[in-house]
Amino acid sequence: MRAPCVRFFLRAPVLRSALLCRGPVTCRDVAPPVGIAAALLSACALLSGCDEVHPKTALGYTEGAKHAYEMAMEQFNTRHWVEAEAAMREVKRKYSYSKYARLAELRIADADYEQEKYSDAIREYKDFVHAHRSDEEDVAYARARIGEAMYAEIPDSFLMASAEERDQGSVVDAYKELKSFVTDYPNAKEAAHVRDLLGQVTARLIRHELYVARFYSGKGNFDAAVARVQYALHNYPQETVSPHTSEAEDSLRAEALLLLGETYLKMHKWDDARQAFEAIVRVHGRTPIAVQARNYLTVLPARGG
Repeated sequence: MRAPCVRFFLRAPVLRSALLCRGPVTCRDVAPPVGIAAALLSACALLSGCDEVHPKTALGYTEGAKHAYEMAMEQFNTRHWVEAEAAMREVKRKYSYSKYARLAELRIADADYEQEKYSDAIREYKDFVHAHRSDEEDVAYARARIGEAMYAEIPDSFLMASAEERDQGSVVDAYKELKSFVTDYPNAKEAAHVRDLLGQVTARLIRHELYVARFYSGKGNFDAAVARVQYALHNYPQETVSPHTSEAEDSLRAEALLLLGETYLKMHKWDDARQAFEAIVRVHGRTPIAVQARNYLTVLPARGG
């Protein structure tokens, strides 16, 4: 059995040259002169109780990383977020060249997301995307989570002004991020959920534009009202929404066209009003608003249309 050697120095130059080593070696790895063989064997025997040092192999490194990650996931799955993040950071530190370090980065961001620390999570997901652009599946996951976090950051409290009245900056940012994801990853496993969120954000932005349009119309500024409705219809197209939200979006767009037609009536722009009402009947004929559009179409000739 080969006993381990330790790094030590003796006064005799021949012994020092024989025993001096730069890493873990065994007694058999040292080729001393015959005259001191007995002394070396004796030294090795005395050292036989030392712990054996195993070289780091690629397989051992990977297994160690996997084990550390799985232990960290136990904390993650039980929602012990502080412990989970600390363990994941240790995986990153000790096994930075393994795939588990990359996964640990995502779990750290996930832990912040679950704790509603959305700004931190967004920053961490973005750092991941920047550092691992070639990992398409993980990057898609990170980008989807960025969109979800931005959506979650949209304020929504009954103690505040209505959603249509508030500043829409965070909503616009979420819309851009979600739309970008759907464009870049239309077939990703996260795409269906992201489309649902995009549909909700789109509806909110359209409602805001209609709120502003009604405000302008009430003030007699019909040109501004028309511009806001047209902006909503042209900048938030129907094809971006999810099938799960299409019915609500269909009704909302019909509402926008109805407001547009009514505004044109106030401006005595009969042809433009007719086109708006006809678009409702043609495209959104199944909505309740289509009944109102048909009624307007019947009275338009009497109004000079």
